[in-house]
Amino acid sequence: MTQVRQHVWISGKVQGVCFRAYAQKEALKLGLKGWVRNLTDGRVEGIFEGDAQKVNSILAWCEKGSPWANVTHVEIQAETWVGETGFDIVG
Repeated sequence: MTQVRQHVWISGKVQGVCFRAYAQKEALKLGLKGWVRNLTDGRVEGIFEGDAQKVNSILAWCEKGSPWANVTHVEIQAETWVGETGFDIVG
């Protein structure tokens, strides 16, 4: 089982549409660690750590987002594993 860390920035209508809460729910369901937060420029930023296949699943989920979201772009950057604990909504 390969453990990975992915840093993402999601653009579009992603604030005020429960994106962070749905992302947290999905991440916890997959057993992932990390966090999500709103940025002042209207994007949502997140860190996802865990099994590579499960992280790929959440990244695919980010392409759609919550039922009311309209995702227009997802930027993904691989990073070095840190060992996040839990999955939080920050900020």
